[in-house]
Amino acid sequence: MLGSGGIGSYLAALLPYFTQNYECLLFGDSKILTQYAGKNTSIENCETKTFSVNELFRFPKSLLKKINDCALFYSPYCNVPGGIKIPVYTTIHDVVFLDVPGLASRTGTFIRKLCYLYAIKKSKLIFTVSEFSKERIIHHLKCRKDVVVTYNAVPSWFLEKKSMLPEKKQDYILFVGNIKKHKGLSILIDAFLEARNKGFSPCLKIVGNANNFRTNDQTVLNKIQNAPNGSIVFTGKISDEDLRSLYKNALRLVQPSYYEGFGMPPLEAMNLGTKVILSDIPVFKEIYKDFPVVFFETGNSSDLCNKLLLIKDDTEPINNLPDIYSFERTFSIIRRALEEHS
Repeated sequence: MLGSGGIGSYLAALLPYFTQNYECLLFGDSKILTQYAGKNTSIENCETKTFSVNELFRFPKSLLKKINDCALFYSPYCNVPGGIKIPVYTTIHDVVFLDVPGLASRTGTFIRKLCYLYAIKKSKLIFTVSEFSKERIIHHLKCRKDVVVTYNAVPSWFLEKKSMLPEKKQDYILFVGNIKKHKGLSILIDAFLEARNKGFSPCLKIVGNANNFRTNDQTVLNKIQNAPNGSIVFTGKISDEDLRSLYKNALRLVQPSYYEGFGMPPLEAMNLGTKVILSDIPVFKEIYKDFPVVFFETGNSSDLCNKLLLIKDDTEPINNLPDIYSFERTFSIIRRALEEHS
């Protein structure tokens, strides 16, 4: 799962804690996993794709034997290879496909639900990243297993010393995340264009590639195409270092989501000295209630427009961010749960 978006980042941040505290067998792309090699860690190359028929029914027997010689199997996601006989612990980050109609076909949604149910059936307990996600897992999947909330966090390499922050912000607001309907980009564009008509000058930078724009709403594409020249910019595919720079130099990060399981970009932005405007969805109110953020009414472009017009071109540091999310703490929750249920 390393390198696969948010879940890959979650795993990459946790792996050093596992390898320092347990004797580990890691399987996947051995070229990527080499960085985690050590005296207590063995690495096995595995080319079987996640959520494939081969993973479920034709997983390599030689690797299964080595897995079944371990004390337990932990996954950062909800895929479980067939043939595992030791205790299994999986992670369901969210059930967005069950909560938001239209993100996948009926068949696609049904298959995803089967994957969730299979993970629950095989697992001694389930991990998730917020109380909101826990409630939705129990609601949709009628889960009677223990669901342990671990929360997410910012990896240590993403943190920034205040002395390294820019003296002056650049003239843009930032949107980070995939561009599916539930991310709320449509509302942000409406609010942004309304604000432009009222004299708002910063441009909107969207992290991603316009060619990968996923939506059935052609009107959104038309709004982008008809926006004033240069006012809405897609960054294309960028490196982690480029993303850090975009976060640091933005006037604001705007996260207008209708749905999230946790929502990492606001935490990343604030740790890089950038203030945040958020929709007031339940999970954001749960995760960021103690943080210095500005909420707007979910789905209300006029309210978001008003919040944009209040943006100041300032570089005041964000002081005293709550120290409540860290991967050291996340791992300690996972470790305690594993030991209590093993």
